[in-house]
Amino acid sequence: MGVSGEGRAAAEPRLSTRSWFTMTLAIMAVLLAVSAVLGTWALSRSTSTFDQMTTRISPGLLWAERLRGALLDQEAGVHGYIVSGRREFADGFDEGQVTERTAVAELRRSLAGSPLLADLDAVELRAGDWRAAYARPTIETVRTRGPGTTDPAQVGNGKALFDRIRAAMDEQTGNLTLAQRRATADIGQARMWRNTVLTGVLVMFVITLIAVALLLRYAVLGPLDRLGTAARRVADGDFGHEIDIRGPKDLRTLASDVDAMRRRISEALGVSRDAQRLLQEQADELRRSNSELEQFAYVASHDLQEPVRKVTAFCQLLQRRYADKLDERANEYIAFAVDGAKRMQSLIAELLTFSRVGRDDAERVPVPLDRPLDQALANLESLTEDTGAVLIRSELPEVVGDPALLAMLWQNLIGNAMKFRSPDRPPQVQITAERAGDMWEVAVADNGIGVEARFADKIFVIFQRLHNRAEYEGTGIGLALCKKIVEYHGGEIRLDVERGEGTRFVFTLPAVQVPGEIAAAPGPVGVPG
Repeated sequence: MGVSGEGRAAAEPRLSTRSWFTMTLAIMAVLLAVSAVLGTWALSRSTSTFDQMTTRISPGLLWAERLRGALLDQEAGVHGYIVSGRREFADGFDEGQVTERTAVAELRRSLAGSPLLADLDAVELRAGDWRAAYARPTIETVRTRGPGTTDPAQVGNGKALFDRIRAAMDEQTGNLTLAQRRATADIGQARMWRNTVLTGVLVMFVITLIAVALLLRYAVLGPLDRLGTAARRVADGDFGHEIDIRGPKDLRTLASDVDAMRRRISEALGVSRDAQRLLQEQADELRRSNSELEQFAYVASHDLQEPVRKVTAFCQLLQRRYADKLDERANEYIAFAVDGAKRMQSLIAELLTFSRVGRDDAERVPVPLDRPLDQALANLESLTEDTGAVLIRSELPEVVGDPALLAMLWQNLIGNAMKFRSPDRPPQVQITAERAGDMWEVAVADNGIGVEARFADKIFVIFQRLHNRAEYEGTGIGLALCKKIVEYHGGEIRLDVERGEGTRFVFTLPAVQVPGEIAAAPGPVGVPG
């Protein structure tokens, strides 16, 4: 007989993961507090007993022995002085008293508050009696009468008084030794309690960690693993797999939310696939339209050449044959028509060149940049002689590209440098190259009129001109063609806006990959244009 949904929910744990962890942390906090109290007590007891031994009893025994030695030195000094009358024995008696006072002071400091001070009082009392009744009078007698004059009865009395001191010192030493044994036993017991408490704390923490690990394994990690497995199945495309995870309350809620998301994704998947199919159709249509547009631009620019050439030829023929029969205004109109036709022809030719870039799919081969540069300079020979231009070029590297397009790139950049020259000096063009990773960075700098930084992007847009045709001729396609050629080779071209005087264009071209090659930019060598 099956279990109903309500019965199954009642049988499942109602606590959330946070509740489980809160309860576990609370138990661990209680255990930690108990462990801290027991550990503190054990350590405190061990420390107190050890301090009692090291700071009170052991120093007390040491100073008690020094006190015994000091009193024995006093007795020896008195006895020697009685027999010989020599001054050093009396001095020994005085030094023994000094040592005695030091030992007594240290004993009192070590045994402060201890019942063992009663033994010290007894020793001091009997030592005082011995000095007052025997030592000092005997020394005074010998000092006045000489050695060997002491009454034997008095010596015997002194010996009996010092025997009382020995008995007091023996009792003191015995009591201190007994206290030391008790302290040693207390230290052992305190160490045993400390080890027992610390072992219990360690065992308690190990048990707690095992309990937490089991809780994590069965209450959290297990359901999370099952939820992750189910989520991966859905992520792999099995959107029909139902996610039903048993576990803590919040994990069940999470599984329910993930399953709801799965259902929404499954419902939206059909719409998404339809949209993707429509998008693919539109992309195919766009590619076809772009291809047709490129073909149209190529055909239009190519086919327009002949009509424009014919208009130009007939306008010039009309001007030559009927120039003497037309008035000045008619000749002017014909000149305007011829000039417009020529500009149209030049524009169409450059448009045709622009449209051809990237259409021929020419094979890219290693090309020394000097070779297309020489070809460009040959094409610009007449303009170079007219302007008196000077070209300074470094030893250029070998790149991967189309030689014809690279010659066109050089011709446009150097031609612009000669065309937009400063009126007060001949143009000077400097070409440098340096390695930049897998690319060569080439710079073409001149001393011309320059370009303002705000036009750095505009100058590479087709048909964009910064000057009037009356000042500088051109169609506005040259730099756009340069940009298209450089990008066709996988590089970039930009205007160096930080250059203060003249114009400097920087473009990159792919380097020829040679194993073990060291990229280095050669020094410039002056070559007249």
